[in-house]
Parts: sequence; structure tokens; C-alpha cells
Amino acid sequence: MSDVRHTDDRLGPGTYLSPEEAKEFHKLFITSFLIFTAVAVVAHFLVWNWRPWL
Repeated sequence: MSDVRHTDDRLGPGTYLSPEEAKEFHKLFITSFLIFTAVAVVAHFLVWNWRPWL
């Protein structure tokens, strides 16, 4: 087996994502992060109302 690298529009060294795939992944990542952050903020607010820590 030979290690043949194709020249294409993939971004950066060692990535296997096309620009369209990278944009789709980034959108999903950001959406998931924002949902996680919102859940964490709500959880902290509820715990703060239950037992303030300051």
C-alpha cells in the first residue's frame, strides 16, 4: 500500500473534512455548546435559589 495524498479543498494538515463538512460540524458544535451553557446557567440559578453559596 502506498500513501497517496490527494490534493483537494480539505482544510489544514491532517483533517478529513471538506469545507462544507467543517461548517456543518462547527454549526452543530456551537449549537450544542449553547444548549449546554443554557442548561448550566438554569441549573446554577436553581441551586442558587435553593442554597446560596456566597
